[in-house]
Amino acid sequence: MSEQPEQKTEKPPVSAIFSREPPPLPEDAYAIPIEEINMVDGRFFERDAHWDFFKRLREEDPVHLNDLPETGRYWSITKFEDIMFIDKNHDLFSSAHGIALGPRVDAEPNPDDLGLSMFIAMDPPKHDLQRATVSGVVAPPNLAKMEMVIRERAGKILDELPVNETFNWVDKVSIELTTQMLATLFDFPFEQRRKLTRWSDVATAAPGTGIVDSEEQQRAELLECLAAFTELWNERAAKQPGSDLISMLAHGEDTKDMQPFEFLGNLILLIVGGNDTTRNSISGGVLALNQFPEQYDKLRGDPSLIPGMVSEIIRWQTPLPYMRRTANEDFELRNKKIKKGDQLLMWYVSGNRDEDVIKNADQFQIDRTSPRHHLSFGFGIHRCMGNRLAEMQLRILWEEIMKRFSKIEVVGDAVRLRSSFVKGITELPVRIHPL
Repeated sequence: MSEQPEQKTEKPPVSAIFSREPPPLPEDAYAIPIEEINMVDGRFFERDAHWDFFKRLREEDPVHLNDLPETGRYWSITKFEDIMFIDKNHDLFSSAHGIALGPRVDAEPNPDDLGLSMFIAMDPPKHDLQRATVSGVVAPPNLAKMEMVIRERAGKILDELPVNETFNWVDKVSIELTTQMLATLFDFPFEQRRKLTRWSDVATAAPGTGIVDSEEQQRAELLECLAAFTELWNERAAKQPGSDLISMLAHGEDTKDMQPFEFLGNLILLIVGGNDTTRNSISGGVLALNQFPEQYDKLRGDPSLIPGMVSEIIRWQTPLPYMRRTANEDFELRNKKIKKGDQLLMWYVSGNRDEDVIKNADQFQIDRTSPRHHLSFGFGIHRCMGNRLAEMQLRILWEEIMKRFSKIEVVGDAVRLRSSFVKGITELPVRIHPL
């Protein structure tokens, strides 16, 4: 893999959902016919207005069909146990048709364009082989080696924060810590690490929603990503195998002959996986502790609660609200007849608030008895490969925070991303209070 593909000039038209003014967002989940609820609309998440709509779906229509001109035909799966069943049964529900970043939920990836083939969007055996190639980077021995580096960097970031001054926690801490970690995992030029955040944002953005203006801009920026990593690939392929992700891919028997767009797809998967879960959980945790001050008091009284709190933060935030699967055969779920080829969105963000499985699910509670019993990392063969690394980064960061600050105070409204695929926070104004 030594050359990047030439950029094509012919593009499909931007979906109609972005070429016209969208309809007003319903304000009351119970005041509209249930068949009109369409949770793919990123404005629900931008306004933090999705909770009651998912609650109604769980109560009244947990296997909910949408068949709309803008989105195509898809089922919203909103109950914890149903989501787990689909996630675990990869023989019945395929990942090989893409993960549907929208707006067309029923769209198939185009292998001749930026279809972004990636191992999370593959079925066995190819999925297993490609995942195994890079999974060693987050094996327990490597995680143990990373801990000291993460702690040193977290401490430096926190020590450089302005005191008695309002600043954006997302930029100064959440992005900075995760980007430094990503640069280490890829052995990417450290001074250019913010490019990784930008490429992650571009890859998961719907054109016209604030990150990129058009499909053409999105394509151009992702091709820049591919060009930069192709150069690194060629350098690493010419050397002895190293311990970074690019070297692992370049030398792996099952990945060394990847086509350019498949390489780009796996890059984006690794960048987004290493970026969005941790970044938005770091921000979401600070926000949650301010929304539930009694939990912050509990944490100050007993910092040993941090490991369990980390899992609760990840449940509470649910950084990636859904994943898509495609039915391999006709199937019946809760008396709904799902057809072969139908798309199913497993709404992790809804399952994580399912009161039938998680008691007091709408409460942020840092001392839960089974805090890791949540859906944010998925289940089965596609369970997030870097879940332990994400947890470790959050744990270390909060251990270092508690050594330095009595409180991180949120002093303004959080600004959220307009996306139903990434539950992101872009701005969180805070002031820190030293011990």
